[in-house]
Amino acid sequence: MPNPLSSKERLKIPRQPMPERPAGERAHCFSEVNLGLDAALAKQEALRCLSCRNQHCFTACPVGVKVRDFVHLIVEGDYLAAAAKIREDNVLPAVTGRVCPQEHQCEGACVLGKRGESLAIGYLERFVADYERQTGRVGLPARAPDTGRRVAIVGSGPAGLSCAGDLALRGHRVTVIEALHEIGGVLLYGIPEFRLPKDIVRDEVENLRRMGVEFQTNVVVGRTVTVDELLGEQGYHALFVATGAGLPLFLNIPGEHLCGVYSANEFLTRVNLMKAADFPAYDSPICDCRDRDVAVFGGGNTAMDAVRTALRLGARTATIIYRRSETEMPARAEEVHHARDEGVRFRMLTQPLEFLGNESGWLTGVRLQEMRLGEPDASGRRRPEPSSEASFDLPIQVAIIAIGNRGNPLVQATTPDLATTAKGYLVTQPGSLHTTRKGVFAGGDVVTGGATVILAMGAGRQAAREIDAYLRAGETP
Repeated sequence: MPNPLSSKERLKIPRQPMPERPAGERAHCFSEVNLGLDAALAKQEALRCLSCRNQHCFTACPVGVKVRDFVHLIVEGDYLAAAAKIREDNVLPAVTGRVCPQEHQCEGACVLGKRGESLAIGYLERFVADYERQTGRVGLPARAPDTGRRVAIVGSGPAGLSCAGDLALRGHRVTVIEALHEIGGVLLYGIPEFRLPKDIVRDEVENLRRMGVEFQTNVVVGRTVTVDELLGEQGYHALFVATGAGLPLFLNIPGEHLCGVYSANEFLTRVNLMKAADFPAYDSPICDCRDRDVAVFGGGNTAMDAVRTALRLGARTATIIYRRSETEMPARAEEVHHARDEGVRFRMLTQPLEFLGNESGWLTGVRLQEMRLGEPDASGRRRPEPSSEASFDLPIQVAIIAIGNRGNPLVQATTPDLATTAKGYLVTQPGSLHTTRKGVFAGGDVVTGGATVILAMGAGRQAAREIDAYLRAGETP
């Protein structure tokens, strides 16, 4: 075993903290918050690994990264080999090392967590991915001989990219089709620069291109081209729908039509892809947050991204308004910690009743009601209920709704033989990602509803296995 320390010695090493940009500095710029471990910190952290025979961290990873193996390689100082080991199962290691909720996946299963703090697997993954990127010696896996089979992937988010990488390695010809002008899906338009720099995503996309994956942008499947045309005249042998959950939900309260009210999806897309953060160099149509009071409604990671973005755009106050308590918030603890340190305000157990506006149709405030928690609902979280009939008004000039999304509907709407659920998600066969249409598979948020990057990537890997088996069986639509 490469680790020179005894188990007792490993248990005495504390978890190495992630170096961060100071809160007072980062709250006013879009530079990345976490700075990454250096080689000394990474090795010290890797030495904590207990090298468990039963690798719970491996089984808890949706894409099956061989955690123990790559951590051993860090202990040996072979960082490029460690990165290559991760790439056997994960085509986006620099991305997942930054945005994956490891505390609920690999780190949540780490045996060290039972006695203290779990191994910082995400920090180590990011370290080797960044090391590989900075050296320019990316260890891409070898590709199998060309099968002559063609697969179209609709959507370039984490599910689509993961599926594309695995299919390319199996020797299939893969084309990823993206509706927007740049590849990356939610990784680009939904996650702010300070949490996931765009260049990281672009580099990983370039690696996929080097693996033989082709990309088409500005093509809207369901409008520019249909599923029937892709599987018919364009000659694809199979298709994977990974269009994600980009249809935002709203509060359905009076005043949501007022100027200054956004969905988080729209707000973040305008900032991330339309460069609203670079005003006046890029004059995107977005309500100016400077010296305004901004409220974000919701308690997930998207809400944290939106409120911290508003702060960086110059908001006078940036407030999270959430109808449950902080215990029930689905956002990652690290994101809440960063938001609070940067000056974000939190108003818990508070429900919006109505948006208020002036005679010109601009938002001026929100009417709120205090809540308390009752019995758990279907989600397992305690149901909020009004603590009294009284309400109060809070002056705001920008509101951002971040309470979730539904599946993008365009592909389903123009492909009648694709069955959907009552909420518009694609139906797949039990235990499979094959839809009700022969040769068409689907996975990620368009099937499950909004989830995490790593769960979408896991669906992409499963789809790749099923599509490969389908093609090798000689079936075509």
